[in-house]
Amino acid sequence: MKVNKKAALGLSILAAGGMVLLAGCAGDGGTTPTETVSTGSLTVWVDAERVAALQGVAADYEAKTGIKVDLVSKDNNTIKDDFIQQVPQGRGPDITMGAHDWVGELATNGVVAPIELSETADQFLPVAVQASTYDGTTYLLPYAVENIAVLRNADLVPEAATSFDDMIAKGQAAGLDQPFVVEQGAEGNPYHLYPFQTAFNAPVFGLDATGGYDASKLELGSEGGFEFASWLSGQGKNGTGVFNTDIDGDIAKQSFLDGTAAFWLTGPWNVGTAVDAGINVAIDTVPSPTSNAAAPFAGVKGFYLSQESKNKVAANDFLVNYLGTEEVQVALYESGDILPALKAAADTASSDPIIAGFAAVGEEAVAMPAIPQMGSVWEFWGVAQAVIINGTDPQTTWQKLVDDVTNAIG
Repeated sequence: MKVNKKAALGLSILAAGGMVLLAGCAGDGGTTPTETVSTGSLTVWVDAERVAALQGVAADYEAKTGIKVDLVSKDNNTIKDDFIQQVPQGRGPDITMGAHDWVGELATNGVVAPIELSETADQFLPVAVQASTYDGTTYLLPYAVENIAVLRNADLVPEAATSFDDMIAKGQAAGLDQPFVVEQGAEGNPYHLYPFQTAFNAPVFGLDATGGYDASKLELGSEGGFEFASWLSGQGKNGTGVFNTDIDGDIAKQSFLDGTAAFWLTGPWNVGTAVDAGINVAIDTVPSPTSNAAAPFAGVKGFYLSQESKNKVAANDFLVNYLGTEEVQVALYESGDILPALKAAADTASSDPIIAGFAAVGEEAVAMPAIPQMGSVWEFWGVAQAVIINGTDPQTTWQKLVDDVTNAIG
């Protein structure tokens, strides 16, 4: 196991007295005062799929430091709530796996501590660093980046589309009545439509001076937002019919598997199903309806440090020097076929053309906002898009969306 020489924390072991000394590197090249922590264990909560991938690094860390790492398998559906409930009581893990869009909630609840990533930040994909930072402070050690892309049936359409209109034309030329599918459903699905919205220069929020999202800069109501609403209406029930709220995730998937659709906007979680069905899958960037890039959301997965950890120095060392290494990030990729957040590991994983395709799309992706106010956006956003698709006036409906979100944020 290679230890990251540039990591923010260094490690030395004092054999006598059952104690471990962990010395941190200061930003000016010096060292911070040495901190002493008791040997013992670190508890790390992970999902079931990742336990096996981390067993080697846990054993390696114990062999080098004398600190045992207990990996505890947790249910993805309950891990965040369990963490929030247990940490204030001095319970729970030292480290938990989680999604970046928890960061605002975890930080405002005071259950996570900052991690020292400053000297290694440039080794990670920029979108992963952006997503791991809240209010100018890094709280997440990222290990994976996930975004949607267009899956293309290369046997039906050999060449990638150059624009949204070209995608539809290519599918029709292949004899398909429904060239492109994307899941919507009765309440809409703004996550999947966001690339098209960004193509109209209509992000949800603007950025602050640190590059983070600023809730006071709601940009849904920008000129581009209303242009997107008009375009969406034209692709709905009273227009081309490309977007349809009757198409949910299962219907979209089956259309692609049956070969009745040549293009499917979805995530890496559906690639295996398509490949297993014998489809010659190519991964394309999201075709834009404008001259601007269509930038999807990026979701980032990583590890948080508990505010109540009794071994914060050791936990930070394990995060940065071990979980942040190429070897471990590649192992995590192999356990779930998801693009690593570390650049070197991402390059290794990109030898797989599927991963390389998602990585190319990810270069245009933007971190999904993790500020608490994003909850007010989700509450109204999808429903507004759904009714626009179904024929309501796009300008009036979009204005109501903007007003509802503005009032909810308050």
